[in-house]
Amino acid sequence: MRGYAVFAVLLGQLWPGFAAAQEPRFHYNNFGAPGLIEMPDARSAADADLAFSLSHFAGQTRNTLTFQVTPRLSASFRYAALDDVFSPDGTVYDRVLDRSFSLRYRLSDETDYLPSLAIGADDFAGTGIYSAEYLVATKALVPALSMTAGIGWGRLAGVGGFENPLGAPFADRPAQEIGQGGTVRGNNLFRGDAALFGGLTWQMNDDWHLAVEYSSDALRYQDAGVFDRRSPINLGVGYGPSPNLQISAQYLYGSTFGAALTYVINPADPPFGGGFDQGPVPVVPIRPLSSSRAAITRNLADEGLLLHALDRHPDRIAVEVVNLTYNAPAQAIGRAARVLAAHAPPHIRRFDIALVERGVAGPAIRLDRADLVAREFALDGAAQLLKAAQIAPAEGRPSPLMQSNFQWGITPYITPNIFDPDDPLRADFGLALDGSWSPVAGVLLSGTVRHRVLGNLDQASRMSVSVLPRVRSEFALYDREGDLDLIDLTAAWYAQPAHNITTRLTVGLLEEMFGGASAELLWRPENSPLAFGIEVNSVRQRGFESDFSFLDYDVTTGHGSVYWDMGEGYHARLDAGRYLAGDWGATLALSREFRNGWSVGAFATITDVPFDDFGEGSFDKGITISMPIAWLSGRSTRNTVDRTIRPVTRDGGARLHVEGRLYDLTNDLSADAISASWGRVLR
Repeated sequence: MRGYAVFAVLLGQLWPGFAAAQEPRFHYNNFGAPGLIEMPDARSAADADLAFSLSHFAGQTRNTLTFQVTPRLSASFRYAALDDVFSPDGTVYDRVLDRSFSLRYRLSDETDYLPSLAIGADDFAGTGIYSAEYLVATKALVPALSMTAGIGWGRLAGVGGFENPLGAPFADRPAQEIGQGGTVRGNNLFRGDAALFGGLTWQMNDDWHLAVEYSSDALRYQDAGVFDRRSPINLGVGYGPSPNLQISAQYLYGSTFGAALTYVINPADPPFGGGFDQGPVPVVPIRPLSSSRAAITRNLADEGLLLHALDRHPDRIAVEVVNLTYNAPAQAIGRAARVLAAHAPPHIRRFDIALVERGVAGPAIRLDRADLVAREFALDGAAQLLKAAQIAPAEGRPSPLMQSNFQWGITPYITPNIFDPDDPLRADFGLALDGSWSPVAGVLLSGTVRHRVLGNLDQASRMSVSVLPRVRSEFALYDREGDLDLIDLTAAWYAQPAHNITTRLTVGLLEEMFGGASAELLWRPENSPLAFGIEVNSVRQRGFESDFSFLDYDVTTGHGSVYWDMGEGYHARLDAGRYLAGDWGATLALSREFRNGWSVGAFATITDVPFDDFGEGSFDKGITISMPIAWLSGRSTRNTVDRTIRPVTRDGGARLHVEGRLYDLTNDLSADAISASWGRVLR
């Protein structure tokens, strides 16, 4: 009872600061999921919340990334370090680095009389250490006090188990050893004995809450001398000084203390609101401005836009501009329109503005000058302007300017590797020199050189033992050979041979590990949620020094792709074809994209490579996150931080990395993207 006494003393010290009881807030548990302390509950985070959680107790540390995919569906990826783990076959592991996935869905909302209800599955495609399923209900008894009760299977049926209420077909749970992970174990779901769990949460004030729970988790894999599990009762006190931060301390299983920290961001909620952009030029200038092309070009450049083409007509001006600055394509349209209005002679009544990426043009946005002037300062000016504007194919493309475009920059870079079984946190830091030159419209020469300043990626000790062609698993050798790397050096040609059809041809050193040629064709019909593409690549593996040398391995790969815009920011993509190791299969990718440029997604690839040949992880899968720098800084820039979180890097299902693929390239050119971002057209 000594531990409970210490906890009571701590609570007593905090008591004077507690104000009147408040309505309960949402909380994350030690698994980084909605819950009490160790157990889940039935509430959900705010839509699109992205939570990073860290918890520790008794020799195990859990790191969790949880995304509220929809208002009801959440998904978690967990990376845990556990000491002294034993498998049911008797094997004892000094340390296990475990990766697991979880899904949960809120079936119903809480009402005045009924609780909220949620269903979930943990570790259904990992090693099985945390494998469990549950059905849980949560109800507020009074505004500040909530009760949770649930039934669990698998790991959550370790204490007080009873016969499965789902009946004989679910009576037996297949034996499970701690394996290499990756295999989806559908035959385990909701099978075997079941057990009850539950608890109470008291929201003492806006910042503090107290939780008590009955845990049905026997911790059967961790009870190997790490700590003594004496009780199923857990106590916790939590502190949330802001909606983004939660800190908690717990007394667990009658014998040990634990702590957890969760930080939450929401991609749809930028920290700086409208941002710090400089205001646009006025539609009606204070003094007459020159209408020369040079003056227009200069003022567009001041707004972060590059003039690509310009034609003058009796009553209109048609331009194509390259958006170098704004995440919202409509904001680039609005800035261009303001510059044209400030420079155009009085007889010009209309502006036709199209955005261009690498010579590929989107639809023309037709804006009447009078509408722009009348709605510049209206409260609902953007909405009125959208009704008045026309988004349609251009009436013939304007003449491109006979000038080349050269850009370059030096930026810091970081290349993390966070799932090496021997050293889970490794990274390189350095400087990257990027340069691109477009001598004529549609042609781009580009390259990237990196110089490592410090890091430990070159210290990886594990070498590949893959039985497949080693197209990715020897990544450590590329990190080890030299500090100055030529990452890519390519020539690309983009064209629009027909309406809604775009092509790309790229040759050179395509990525750090492969060079050759890549050809792509995309058909993206207007006003259609579907797009279709095909890509063919003929490549040879590059030398480990990341210079102009090559190895003996070459392969022809290619994929057919279907892209589906499901609406509300949700996207699906299916690629089917041949991968770098010569294997055949398909990749399904799902993502949620936000108007400000954020994107969070997941993918899985299944090919004809047997799971045993693939190795640890069984098949390729991962999480993708793209964060716009503008969201963080409050200043417009199209730069992003892109990360792919792969539990393990293997050779099966590996695809070529080619910069400038057409679907992503044309995303901001589409009428849908412009309409979706129209709220910033006058910003």
